[in-house]
This record gives sequence, structure tokens and C-alpha cells, in this order.
Amino acid sequence: MADSFLTADKADRHALAKLEERVAEDLLFLQLPAASWVTPRRDDSGDELLDVAIIGGGMAGLTVAAALIFAGIDRIAVFDKSPAGLEGPWVTFARMETLRTAKEAAGPALGVPSLTFRAWFTACFGARAWDELSFIPRAMWMDYLIWYRRILRLPVLNGIELTGLDPSDDQSVRLTFRSGDGTKNVSARRVVLATGLGGLGGPAIPEFIRNIDRRFWLHAAHERDFATFRGLDVGIVGAGASAMDNAAEALEKGARRVHIFVRRKEMPHVDKFTAISHEGLKLGFSGLPDEWKWKILRYGMAEQIPPPRHSVERVLRHENVFLHTGSPILSAHESEGHLAVQTPKCVHHLDRLVLATGFEVDLSLRPEFDAIADKILTWDDILPSQRDGAFDRSLLSTPYLDEGLAFQEKKPGTCPGLKLLYCYNFQAVLNHGKITSGVSGLSEASGRLVRALSRSFLNEMRDELYSRLIAYDTSELADLDWPAPPE
Repeated sequence: MADSFLTADKADRHALAKLEERVAEDLLFLQLPAASWVTPRRDDSGDELLDVAIIGGGMAGLTVAAALIFAGIDRIAVFDKSPAGLEGPWVTFARMETLRTAKEAAGPALGVPSLTFRAWFTACFGARAWDELSFIPRAMWMDYLIWYRRILRLPVLNGIELTGLDPSDDQSVRLTFRSGDGTKNVSARRVVLATGLGGLGGPAIPEFIRNIDRRFWLHAAHERDFATFRGLDVGIVGAGASAMDNAAEALEKGARRVHIFVRRKEMPHVDKFTAISHEGLKLGFSGLPDEWKWKILRYGMAEQIPPPRHSVERVLRHENVFLHTGSPILSAHESEGHLAVQTPKCVHHLDRLVLATGFEVDLSLRPEFDAIADKILTWDDILPSQRDGAFDRSLLSTPYLDEGLAFQEKKPGTCPGLKLLYCYNFQAVLNHGKITSGVSGLSEASGRLVRALSRSFLNEMRDELYSRLIAYDTSELADLDWPAPPE
């Protein structure tokens, strides 16, 4: 496979420079970025407000930053707690070999062909290598995002973690950040939370493991050097893509045996969403009645998306891996230096257990939401009759967003400033469909968000716009002389 030996240091630097010239030309021809048009505002102390603060410098945060600048909203900043080049999961806790999205996906290109991954890859490695490429290697995707950030000069500030949100004044949001330099406050007129899968909660940790010593277990979203698994018996909980990726990583790093525990009686093998994955769903889902949004997404998620075939094949390269279906873990305890896990079938003695159990929405896990968590409208407020077990309760706890991805108040008048916060992460899926859940929806989601922000800013400027309209008197014809009429 072409992707097995291609790395950023082997890129054709001359061809990449030519691509960067093409990007500049494409933006020139498209008249991008647009001229800045949002009137600056200042807080009570006279400091200029950011128009938009974006929390998260991964692929979603970068895309919406570029889209805002293209639209002439350029008084923005992106904040990310990770060091530069380590934003998102790609080179930290992600363990798949490649992305699961088709390599042709336009991703964050925002309608500019020269900004696609394909354009970057072909410039770096050539057309033949593109034809031979199967899927996008995850580390290479990170290299592409680093290039995207650099070529568009996106204003990302790294090593800064959000610790507080205060939208109490209805005109701006006071943000508290922590960094190596201490604590600081920043005020912004709008805030976009581009915070990924766990952005409104965190890793889902099953009850049976919570009181067990952490040396025995980790969640798939936790960073860990799997080389420490060499010679150990490792258990994996889950049947999705992450479970397969972690199982494969453990096997490749020399685990003695790997046991995969699956609650269902058989592995999921049909991706129901494939039947309806078309442009219409991407563009039109947000217009469906709430009951139908719930009906469609609840069914598809409950059926569970199967792991990609190539992820399963990666696991099956090894003979020391064992699949246990119909085997939810009922309990666990420490036993003579090992972890004993009880399933309905038997007890397994393991050295380590990896939880590929996904993420949960739980604002109590996010201290930055302490002041507003109980004021946010959720799907449970809209469809309380749908509560049926833990799965539904978790799904219903996601925020009920407006048509522009903004949060809404549970009780009108209790926190009007919630309308200044926008949810651009996986938890927007119930309202807006799968445009916020992966690479393929990045441009559409960013465009929708930018249109909403533009409407909001323009509405605030309407008095000023009207005054400027009335006051404008520059003539376009004053210097033209007409012939005198005949006598």
C-alpha cells in the first residue's frame, strides 16, 4: 500500500509550494476572504471584545475559523488546551491505522478544491500514490490539518484550557482560561464549542470498574503507551471501531492474549445509516419534525454502527485474539495481582482492561458549565415520553439546539446569554444530523454556523446599518456633464 511508507518528510516541497500558490490564486478568484464587516464592540472596561471565540483547535475548530474569516468575520481566536500539532485525537489517543471516511471526502475545504486533502496529498506524493492510497492514514491527516492551519494563517492559541463560561450579561460571554502562565479572562460576543466527542461530558465509564485501581484499566480515550501491554492478557470492552482499533494496537504491541467482550449475541455487521447517507440527509435533516429526528437517529444508533471491515481484518491478522459475544461484564474485582471480570458465561483473569465504551453527555463532568448546566434546554425537555432505559436517557440529555446550532434556555428568561453559545460537536447530531460527527460534514456544518452567526451580528447592527444607509451621500454621477438641450 502506498500509505505504508509515505510520511511528511518525503513530501515534494516544490510541488507543495506550487499548490500553495494555487490556493492563493483560488482565494483571489473567489474574492476570499470577504472584507471585514462586523463593527467592533468593547466591554465595560473599554477592552475590545472578540467577535467569536472558538474552543477547540481540531478539524472542526479550524474549519469554522476559516469559514468565519472567509465570510468577513475575522475578529476571532481559537483556543486549544493541547500543544500545537497535537490537537484532536489523531496523534494522541486514536489508534486506528487510517480514517474511516472515504479518502475523496472534501472535509474542511469549504468549496475550495486546492484546500482538499486530495490536493495536498497529490502535491506531496504524486497522482500515482493517490491512486494507490486506500484510506487516509491518521497521522497524515494531522499533517494535512497542520498545513491547512498554516496556509490559511488561522489564529490558534495553544496550551490554553477553558475552565469557565459566564454568559450572564446577555451581550457577551466571559471566558476563563488556564495556561502555564496562570489564569486569564477573555470576553467574546459569541462562543463556538468545537470540542469533539466528549465536549459536553467525557468518556463513559461503566459502574463495575469505577472503584477498581486505575493501573488495571483505561478508557480508549485515555493516552497510554500500548508497548506496556507486551506479554499481558488484555480485555477490550465493546464491539465498535474503537474496540477493534485498541485490540489491534494491543496485539501489535505484543499482548499475550486479547479478549474482546461484546454485550450483544453477535457482532454488529450492518451500518443502517448507509441506506440514507446522501446529500439530502445532510442538507435537510434539521428541517424534519422532532419526532422524526428522534425516530431515525435513535434507531440507527441503537442498532450500532459496525466497525470498518479493514479494522476487523487488522485484528484478524493475529491468532491470539478471542471474541466473546453475549458477554457483558457484570462485575470486576482485583484478584492476586490480576483483574477478574465476571460475564454470564465465566470469569476471565486479565492484566489490563480497555473500555471502548464511547462518550456520555454529562455536564457535571465539565466544570466550565457549572454556572449554566441546569439552564440548558435538552431533548428530554422536548420528548420526555421517549425515556426508555439508560441509552435513551443518555441520548435525551443532549442539548436541544436552535436552527443555527445555538443553545437554548430550559426556562425562558433564566439565562438569555445561552443564545451566544454554539454547539459544534457530536452532541449537535440530534438537531442537525450527522454533519457534526465526522470529516464529510465539516464544510456544511461550518457554513450553517457562519450563516447563523452572520444573521445574529447583522441583527445587532441594524440601527447602525440604517443610520449609515440614511447618511450615505457619495454621488456616483456628480462629475458627469450632460449636453445642454437644444433651443
